[in-house]
Amino acid sequence: MSKDMKIFLYIVIPIFAFSVIFVNAFFGHLIFASETQQVINKYSVYVHLLSEWQSDSKNIIFEVTNSWHKSNKDSEINHVFDAESKEYNTNQLQEINGKSFVELKHEFSECQEDWQPMLYRKAVDAVRHEIEYIQGKQLSSDPDISLYPNVENTNYDNLEQQLKIKNGYAQFFPICTSKEITSYDYSVKTDNKDLGFDVYFVSSFEQRENFANSQFYSYTELGCFGQNKQSFSGSCKNIKKDSGLLVVLPDELKPWTTKVTVNLYETN
Repeated sequence: MSKDMKIFLYIVIPIFAFSVIFVNAFFGHLIFASETQQVINKYSVYVHLLSEWQSDSKNIIFEVTNSWHKSNKDSEINHVFDAESKEYNTNQLQEINGKSFVELKHEFSECQEDWQPMLYRKAVDAVRHEIEYIQGKQLSSDPDISLYPNVENTNYDNLEQQLKIKNGYAQFFPICTSKEITSYDYSVKTDNKDLGFDVYFVSSFEQRENFANSQFYSYTELGCFGQNKQSFSGSCKNIKKDSGLLVVLPDELKPWTTKVTVNLYETN
C-alpha cells in the first residue's frame, strides 16, 4: 500500500467519520431519510453445536442484513424496530441430521418491523464499507449494498466439499417480500479460512431438513447457488415468497467462533 493511501486511510477517513457522526447528531434524520419504500432488517443468529457434532469449535455467528420493498398497503402501517431496546428472541433447541444445536436469534422480526439503525452505527458501518472497498474486499461503492468478490475455497476440491457438507450444518434465511414472485441479490462471506461454504436459494424452510437426503431441491439457475466458497455474490430471479437462502458449512469447524456475513437485497 502506498504512503498516500495510508495517509488517506488513517487520517482522512477518521476525520470524515467524526464529521458524519457530529453532523448526524443534529441532522441525521435528514441525512439518512429514504424516499423509497425499501426497508431493512438487520439481525444475528447465534448457533451452539452440542457434543454430538465433530467440530472442535461449537459456535457459529451469522450476521444478516435483509432489504426489501414494502407494498403501499404495508407502508401505511408503522412497524419501527427499536434497535436499542429490543429484547433477545427466545433461544430454541433444535436438531438437524440427528445432531442437536441451540439457536438464538437477536433482533429478528420475521419481516414485521423496520430496523432503524442507531445513527452512529450507520456512520461507522459506512466508513468500514469504504475502507473495505479501497482494500478490494468490497466491490460495491454504495454503503447500503455489500457485494463480495467470488473467492473459492482452495483447501480442498469441490468433490470433497460435497462429501463434507452432507453431514454439515445448514442455516436458512427467509426473504422478505410483499410479492408472490420476486428476485433477490445476495452476498455471503466467512472468516473461517480452513473451510468452504455452500449457498443455495431454496423454495422453503423445509429444504433445510431435506439437504442431507434425495428430496433436496434448490433453484438451479445460474447465480442462484455457489459451492465451496469463502466469499460469494449472486442474483436469483423468479423466486417464490416463501423462499430463502440456505448456507451450509462442513462439520469440521476449528477452535474459534466462525462468523458468516449474509446480505439479501430484493431487486424489483
